[in-house]
Amino acid sequence: MTEHRTFQWPQPLAGGKPRIWYGGDYNPDQWPEEVWDEDIALMKEAGVNLVSVAIFSWAKLEPREGEYDFDWLDRVIDKLGKAGIAVDLASGTASPPMWMTQAHPEILWVDYRGDVCQPGARQHWRATSPVFLDYALKLCRRMAEHYKDNPYVVAWHVSNEYGCHNRFDYSEDAARAFRKWCERRYGTIDAVNEAWGTAFWAQHMNDFSEIVPPRFIGDGNFMNPGKLLDWKRFSSDALLDFYKAERDTLLEIAPKPQTTNFMVSAAGTGLDYDKWGYDVDFVSNDHYFTPGEAHLDELAYAASLTDGIARKHPWFLMEHSTSSVNWRPVNYRNEPGELVRDSLAHLAMGADAICYFQWRQSKAGAEKWHSAMVPHAGPDSQVFRDVCELGDDLNLLADKGLLGTTLVKSKVAVVFDYESQWATEHTATPSQNVRHWTEPLDWFRALADVGVTADVVPVRGDWDGYDTVVLPAVYILSEETSRRVREYVANGGKVVVTYYTGLSDERDHIWLGGYPGSIRDVVGVRVEEHAPMGSDFPGAMDHLDLSNGAVAHGIADVIGSVAETTRVLETFKADKWTGFDGAPAITVNDFGDGKAVYVGAKLGRDGIATSLPGILDALGVETPAGDDRGEVLRVERADATDENHFVFLFNRTHDVAVVDVEGEPLVASLTQVNGSEHTAAIQPNGVLVVKL
Repeated sequence: MTEHRTFQWPQPLAGGKPRIWYGGDYNPDQWPEEVWDEDIALMKEAGVNLVSVAIFSWAKLEPREGEYDFDWLDRVIDKLGKAGIAVDLASGTASPPMWMTQAHPEILWVDYRGDVCQPGARQHWRATSPVFLDYALKLCRRMAEHYKDNPYVVAWHVSNEYGCHNRFDYSEDAARAFRKWCERRYGTIDAVNEAWGTAFWAQHMNDFSEIVPPRFIGDGNFMNPGKLLDWKRFSSDALLDFYKAERDTLLEIAPKPQTTNFMVSAAGTGLDYDKWGYDVDFVSNDHYFTPGEAHLDELAYAASLTDGIARKHPWFLMEHSTSSVNWRPVNYRNEPGELVRDSLAHLAMGADAICYFQWRQSKAGAEKWHSAMVPHAGPDSQVFRDVCELGDDLNLLADKGLLGTTLVKSKVAVVFDYESQWATEHTATPSQNVRHWTEPLDWFRALADVGVTADVVPVRGDWDGYDTVVLPAVYILSEETSRRVREYVANGGKVVVTYYTGLSDERDHIWLGGYPGSIRDVVGVRVEEHAPMGSDFPGAMDHLDLSNGAVAHGIADVIGSVAETTRVLETFKADKWTGFDGAPAITVNDFGDGKAVYVGAKLGRDGIATSLPGILDALGVETPAGDDRGEVLRVERADATDENHFVFLFNRTHDVAVVDVEGEPLVASLTQVNGSEHTAAIQPNGVLVVKL
């Protein structure tokens, strides 16, 4: 893995001072020019200081092949800049215009059944098409040449949400690129055969020309898992290579801080965003809330993971929503207070920029029902009033010194791994109801329930620098990662390892001898087989009780033996016929100078929270005290000197949370502060920000 690019952040316009960037996607080409001046006046009222422009404007920028029109874009950028509003300028290449797909249908991506994706939506291009790459780079060059000296353009927004719709392409272009990718990765066809285990089902290949994409193989059949894992790696890398080609073309002519917007969320696992994070000047993310009771927790989890991908450099929230989105079967709106609360939660987790999709809600097109900063109802609306309130809050926090601070490192890291998720997606696994991505989220939420706000750290990150580490269903442990785990614990680290961790190496080859094969000595248990649970067959085991009152669902481990250094913390309670009654469920092992807890079942958030006091006690980890523990999510940002230290307190419940107040209250959204008693009552969806 190469080194991360040097961090670069968009700088304020000439004569301006650094602020928290605030704004959103702006699509002036959807509106008549007489609306532009009204837009800018409302932006000033709301405190907007940056907008992203021209993301989906290729057809207007190049209305016919080789004929470019920048006049309209020049006019709007000039209006914005003179009003003190900076521009994050897109390359414009996110979706090709109709004239191009008519002339070159060979740029359209192909699905696994061989059907061609037709134009009519967006991202209908294939990442491996040399024809499309040539057109995209021509536009990048023209954009860079035209705007290289524009004082109002502070950053490059390269394309948009790569892979949102075109993650996989099974065309002949992709087949050729996949063969080259395999040759670079493995060197010889024999090494590919070994990696993919092609001795099974007579899949041995004699030459790289015999490698084909994992196209349709018949309903109910099973794709080679090693090949499928590499296909997902390749597909992420193919889009990454396309992005780097666009990026380098822009920067060669017009060096400015550049980024592309990721889609990091708990379930957003399409691309390896941690690997992509090495190639942007600053990390940016698009995040849309999960409706219901998980709303705040999932948001905080995803923001923490984004901070981990950014390696605790400031990151940019490029898109989120003021209220409803348009793409779910049921598009729930934000509850009162959540517009401000959600934005401040991203800010607390390390974002130095808060932006939305989009500025003005569209009156036509596929996203006309997606909320915006200026809704259909116009500025005389609660949404716009909240947008203005948030702008005031962000300016106040900047004035008080928030810029220059970063998310304070937690004592606990929860590890996430994109490739482990990809491996668990295979259709031939112990249980189709078990995936990697749900487990880190459950642990993050359960730790919050006992008052611990964990950091979510990618497996490539510096998780071994934390006091305590959770490895939640990290299915793939390479030899190198296994070594890191062993050394971390031997040197005094405290680790929690769950079921489904360390089953395979990076080729998806099982570590033999009992699970978790590569770190079995660290955890001090030997799992002989899995016991999946479900309700699809009458009478099948659908749950297991634990001695501490937790309940396991989905899957449990058959722990055949434990080491002499291992102590059993909790056992299963079950009917004799199950073979689980009295069997180990949670254990702790001494290894070197450290300790390792093993959790041998899928407990869910509630079961983990029930088990955590015993787990943390066995590891010697202290948890916060206080009546509000679990009701309030506490997040801190501070600078290196601790001169500027901010505490964000978010109510996680739909009841009033009363908290002690230390420091100077700055932002109190849906919160009543009692200064004489040094307490605050945080209402549902409320937040309090104080400076210590």
